Amino acid sequence: MATDYKLMMQNLTQFYDFTGKETLAVGAGGGQFVELARRTKKLIAIDKGLIAIRQLETRVAAEGLQNQVDIVTADFCETSLHGDVVYFEFSLHEMDIPEIALRHALTLAPEVLVFDHLPGSTWAFHTLDENKVRRSSDALAQFHCLRHQAFRTEQHFQDYAQLLEKISCHGELAMQRTRRFMGSSKIIIPMTYGLTLVAGFPPSA
Repeated sequence: MATDYKLMMQNLTQFYDFTGKETLAVGAGGGQFVELARRTKKLIAIDKGLIAIRQLETRVAAEGLQNQVDIVTADFCETSLHGDVVYFEFSLHEMDIPEIALRHALTLAPEVLVFDHLPGSTWAFHTLDENKVRRSSDALAQFHCLRHQAFRTEQHFQDYAQLLEKISCHGELAMQRTRRFMGSSKIIIPMTYGLTLVAGFPPSA
């Protein structure tokens, strides 16, 4: 396991109480945090990535959560489902225009929870997400923050080959940025992330 998903799940559930809430999970494809469905009234997972959706379906079946999880293959900004909370799972920074995604989320639920990388994260630098993360963080700062908490974990790799396998999907520049680890073993790359709960539109809305 590259990072400690158990710890991240603990951070998530201690920060926000999902009990009895119909949760629109944006970017939940992949299913790393699918056990969250055990706490919700219903987890509606929304993702437009077909590979991620297939991974999620496999995880849902393996965990026996078919009755707790509805899977929607769609662009979030084109959905009209409503719930108690919209939860962005490491996906806000991937939105074309994060501010629009947040505004849309607040038309679907009274609260929006963002779980995502923070600016300055070394791991986000290696995945070429640093500009996206900064942009989504700036958009998030425009909304009324109820509370925020920052966390730090690490990405662990046994050797350079394992790191390269993880990072290669991000392209040539990402692979170039890992070359300083060439020949190394037990590689550790810091990853900072945060949880932010917002409610209400910015003043300009």
